[in-house]
Amino acid sequence: MMDFYRAENLTKTYSSGSEQLTVLNNISLSLSKGSMTAIVGASGSGKTTLLQILGTLDKPTKGLLYFKDQKLTGKSDKQLAEFRNKSLGFIFQFHHLLPEFTTFENVMIPARIGNCNNKDTEKKAKELLERVELGHRLDHKVNNLSGGEQQRTALARALILEPSLLLADEPTGNLDSRSGDIVFSLLQELSKEHQLSTVMVTHNKVLAAKMDKILTLQDGEIVT
Repeated sequence: MMDFYRAENLTKTYSSGSEQLTVLNNISLSLSKGSMTAIVGASGSGKTTLLQILGTLDKPTKGLLYFKDQKLTGKSDKQLAEFRNKSLGFIFQFHHLLPEFTTFENVMIPARIGNCNNKDTEKKAKELLERVELGHRLDHKVNNLSGGEQQRTALARALILEPSLLLADEPTGNLDSRSGDIVFSLLQELSKEHQLSTVMVTHNKVLAAKMDKILTLQDGEIVT
């Protein structure tokens, strides 16, 4: 499979007085379309920082990012925001759903930000909610959903604009084992169906072992 997203020599440092803290040190990786990659490692090893840089939510101190051979490093904040909206999907440990809106309205939010609020997008949102077994919960406020249902809503929201890359930060971390298995199984199935490249930070070694590739971070470096 062709690499469509790659990072070259990513380094992230923070200054604290006269000292420098290196969170990531010279990280290089490539992602193939349709692949699933797990990022594992102890707390503080740099997993979330790496995911945020891959998602252009943070910028590396050094290093380059490429999407389909187009350099992302150096683009303006506005250009990166447009890139995220069109090409990336995000799922976090805390779902970040808006409690004042219904399940359906939450899934539609990225489409409305991207000025895609039309009948086709509404149909797609309903189809995604059916796919994650929430078709009967369209008009429910998200506070009335279980934790597993909220995370499945977040998964549908992440897919509404048909992203190329899905970034997930501990998406099952706050769920019981059964709900976590359901969310992960849906993530696997939908990644395959939509030919998504998926990168997931996880502490769950059982789930990581089910993915195509495992990257282990230790003290800000990838170890074998």
